[in-house]
Amino acid sequence: MKHVRHFTPSLFLSLVHVCLVQANYAPYFFDNGARSTNGNMALLSLSEDTPVGTQVYTLNGTDPEGDPVTYDLTYEAGSRRYFSVDKNLGNVTLIEELDREKEDEIEVIVSISDGLSTVSEKVRILVMDANDESPEFINTPYIVEVPENTPSSSSIFKIEATDKDTGSGGSITYFLQNIHANKFTIDRHSGVLRIKPGVTLDYEKSRTHFVVAIAKDGGGKLRGDNKVFSATTTVTINVEDVQDTPPLFIGTPYYGYVYEDTLAGSEVLTVVALDGDRGKPNSIHYCIVNGSEGSFEISNTTGAISVIKSPNQLKKEVYELKVKASEVSQEGDISEHTFAMVTIRVVDLNNHPPTFYGENGPQNRFELTMYEHPPEGEILRGLKITVNDSDQGANAKFNLRLVGPGGIFRVVPQTVLNEAQVTIIVENSAAIDYESFKVLTFKLLAIEVNTPEKFSSTADVVIRLLDTNDNVPKFSSDYYIARIPENSPGGSNVVAVTATDPDSGLWGEIKYSIYGTGADLFLIHPSTGIIYTQPWAVLDAEVNSKYNFYVKAEDTDGKYSLAEVFITVLDVNDHSPEFNENIQEKTMIIGSPVKIEAIDQDAEEPNNIVDYSIMQADPANVFDIDQSTGEIKLKSYIRSLDIIHNITNNKDCIWSLVVQAKDRGSPSFSTTAVLKIDITEETLHKGPMAAFLMQTKDNPMKALGVLAGVMGIMVLITIMISTAMFWRNKRSNKVMPVRRIIKKRQVPPSRTVRMEWLKFKRPSNAAEKFVVEEDVKSLHNENSNNNVQVVPVLPVAPLPPPPPALAPRGDVPGWRVPTVSGSLTPKHIIKPPKKKSHSSTHNALVSELKMRFEKRNAAFGEPHI
Repeated sequence: MKHVRHFTPSLFLSLVHVCLVQANYAPYFFDNGARSTNGNMALLSLSEDTPVGTQVYTLNGTDPEGDPVTYDLTYEAGSRRYFSVDKNLGNVTLIEELDREKEDEIEVIVSISDGLSTVSEKVRILVMDANDESPEFINTPYIVEVPENTPSSSSIFKIEATDKDTGSGGSITYFLQNIHANKFTIDRHSGVLRIKPGVTLDYEKSRTHFVVAIAKDGGGKLRGDNKVFSATTTVTINVEDVQDTPPLFIGTPYYGYVYEDTLAGSEVLTVVALDGDRGKPNSIHYCIVNGSEGSFEISNTTGAISVIKSPNQLKKEVYELKVKASEVSQEGDISEHTFAMVTIRVVDLNNHPPTFYGENGPQNRFELTMYEHPPEGEILRGLKITVNDSDQGANAKFNLRLVGPGGIFRVVPQTVLNEAQVTIIVENSAAIDYESFKVLTFKLLAIEVNTPEKFSSTADVVIRLLDTNDNVPKFSSDYYIARIPENSPGGSNVVAVTATDPDSGLWGEIKYSIYGTGADLFLIHPSTGIIYTQPWAVLDAEVNSKYNFYVKAEDTDGKYSLAEVFITVLDVNDHSPEFNENIQEKTMIIGSPVKIEAIDQDAEEPNNIVDYSIMQADPANVFDIDQSTGEIKLKSYIRSLDIIHNITNNKDCIWSLVVQAKDRGSPSFSTTAVLKIDITEETLHKGPMAAFLMQTKDNPMKALGVLAGVMGIMVLITIMISTAMFWRNKRSNKVMPVRRIIKKRQVPPSRTVRMEWLKFKRPSNAAEKFVVEEDVKSLHNENSNNNVQVVPVLPVAPLPPPPPALAPRGDVPGWRVPTVSGSLTPKHIIKPPKKKSHSSTHNALVSELKMRFEKRNAAFGEPHI
């Protein structure tokens, strides 16, 4: 029983655990159908241009028991991982770029887990197309062989391009560039290339055509924009020659001779015929049609005519042979043909040298006028030359050659039997240049081959060349650099440009012109190339010192070349140094210099470098000036006003100096100014309040704020003292003398009331930052530094003699407005005339100020203390 008791609880717990385990249900995905953005990713489709990093889906599911679920994505082995998932939120993010052309379906295993159970499903994501591929031509390069007799509108080739995209992005349309300039068209859908209607090809005119074809897709969306892609390729069309021109004999008419000692089977002469179609020429088959009477035969392949009988068997003196030259195709078919007449004479003696004949008989000089650079292979048809040897047989066989500049012409035939028409053919067109040779002279030499006498003859061939416009004007330099002083008058020559054109006549005449934004002030002579300034032009190096433009040399045919012109305007010393005012007033504190400044408007050194000097000073041993900076200071031994007073009797310490500013140009210019210097000592500003005001002279609001603060503190102390005395008197019935005084006297206004006449103006320069408004205009001193000292009202003093209108210099206690000293330019002020005082100037100024403050306080109604 004890054992059962112990076993029963554990068995119960096990059964409960099994029941709990069996009660757990697996999580599952929501199936939200097609085009849903959450669920199990089934039926999801993405465009291949979806940017990497985009959240493309949200896995969404639940657990029946309500437990939290996590999500995961897995892939089959070897597959690329395109997506990542937030395990808790189910957000699916694209991490690999999609490419439908490489993979249009992606298999992903999505899973959901509640920690105990995991459910996995394999889903397929469809990759949708975007227009991200360009058309590509296949089977390139395109080289087409087209016979020249191909009918117009015939299709000659088909180009083909592919586009890996689908839909409109994969459809291709074909075009040709310069459709109006070429001889071909293309079917925009099939890519079939055709010859334009009414157009034929001609091998002799153009052997190759280059056609640029364009393949363009139908366009489509790519990253939100509509994109159209295209590709180009070049189709090379080679025109094949077709046998449509008959052969042509060269060197006609043909003459041959048979001499009495000629052996049977000897060659008399050779006829030469060429296929008129030079692209793929056929071989020529020769035959004698009639006239030989069994005495002559011809080689079918070489055209060599031989005598087959001995001369004594020949019955006639002259034989007229009709020779036929036929074209033989590669298949052996005989097609086109032509005829030539060959005259053969029978002679028996070698007693005639070769002789040249013109149209009117024997001739040893032949002249021809022709244009330079004829086409290579062209025959000089203007030369009618016939060569003849009246002998027969081998005695009439001779060679022809040209003696002169080699490689330019060649003569045909080179070997003649008896008689031939001489043909001269162009070999080197570039060497036939009018600019190199006006006249080409050759010797045409005919010399017998197999005779012991070697008879020969010569004829002069003179070819006079005519010029063509085959050269472009060329400047002597690609750019021209010129300099011109700024004081040059209008119409001044600047630079001459030179271009040459070796062509003759009108083609060698050059016309010059200029253009460009920098050419407004300049003209060019159209024939000489001299560039000069406009008649009204005024050059100023201070305004603009650099000009550049283009010059054009053009011949009458419109051929031209360009060169660039750079013009520098040289600075001339045409400005004098200028002071801002001719009379300046400055205050000098002993130990500190004052500075003058003059500005020279010239553009370059040394014309704008200014040197300063003192031209006149009385006395002359008081001031020094720095030549470069314009700083004026006292001599080193002058350290106080007492020393100055010992030097001169001018007790007001105001002197006038004549200063000069002179530039370093050539010629040099200078200007002078009168400088009035008021000398004072720094001891005038002793005391903490004066020092503070001097420090804050550039910030009057700061000084005013500090003064207002001090006055406020004083008012607060006064109120506290008054309150203490009030409570003290209230406790005592005695009337204190102080209280009686307070009752009898009128309460004075605060210092802010007494300072209402101090108003600060907005200064126009540093010297005017503190300006005291007074009714008396004579308070202005010569330096515009109104050093007005506010002092308590003193007893009226006897009036001194009228003092000069100078700021007080005494150490009078009270509030001060700081004196601004230094190198300042004062405004022009109407000053009263100076008078010498019989008493001390210092005492007179103090008395004058006392009197003015007395009047001012009386105006405010303040009682005297």
